[in-house]
Amino acid sequence: MTKRILFLLFIALGIVSCNYFSKYPGYSKTKSGIYYKLLEFGESSDKAQPGDYLTMDIAYKTMEDSMFFEGRRRIQVSEPKFPGAIDECFLMLAEEEKAEFIISANDFFTKTLETTLPGFLNKEEPMKVEIDVVEIQTEEDYYREKEAFLHWIEDFGEYEKVILRQFIEQEKIDKEPTESGLYHITLAKGTGDSVRVGDTVTVHYEGKFLNGKFFDSTIRRNSPFQFVYGRKWQVIPGMEEAIGRMIEGEKALFIIPSNIGFGQTGSSTGIIPPYTSTIFEVELIEVLPGKRDKNVDLNKYD
Repeated sequence: MTKRILFLLFIALGIVSCNYFSKYPGYSKTKSGIYYKLLEFGESSDKAQPGDYLTMDIAYKTMEDSMFFEGRRRIQVSEPKFPGAIDECFLMLAEEEKAEFIISANDFFTKTLETTLPGFLNKEEPMKVEIDVVEIQTEEDYYREKEAFLHWIEDFGEYEKVILRQFIEQEKIDKEPTESGLYHITLAKGTGDSVRVGDTVTVHYEGKFLNGKFFDSTIRRNSPFQFVYGRKWQVIPGMEEAIGRMIEGEKALFIIPSNIGFGQTGSSTGIIPPYTSTIFEVELIEVLPGKRDKNVDLNKYD
């Protein structure tokens, strides 16, 4: 018994010592250079494995704790492609665990997202990533559940088309949709730059259902949404196409069918059901140019 107490005391002192001498007090450090701090423990000790599907609430913050992205995402976990990659963070967590990580901002944007570093981040400074794991599924379980779910709702697609057509007729919308089915209705013209892949854009938006009920609003939160345009983990395809059709200062209404919206499964939060068309009122506040190749037209929606 005495030996066990001494052993636990030794471990505790070791942890305190590591934290004390850590570059960031309260954080531990991995061999690859990631600093981490566990905020909440889960009941399971089974960590995510490469190939698993991870549903999580994730937030990106500056070192001063200024949040510049927050949302729920479902991703398939991969083996880290380089030391210190964010994928390593995913593999460190079990279901219902929450942790904060300090990683290289430059590596995250240039290597993981394959884009330029936003202007509000310093190339030499790290960033914080807070990850709260909601669910971990094996690849087999994920596809089995998806197949069963899609079989159950296979008739919903046709129903959505009827509801959307009735809405367009009722509102007397005479605009033709794009090839993908997106409706773009300009409310106020802009006078600035168009958006190119790699630009950092700042937008205000309000999202609602066809019946007028709101489900999200940056205006009500008084917090504009900023992201790097054209890179993964950012926005739904319909919103990407929508913003790609805008110019700085423009305000527009977009009707987004589910095939370019939240799809056959709905939003990962459960707020938006499967096969549901949505409406977004978007104001493109600012466009900060990213790195551009003069010989390539980077705007996919010109």
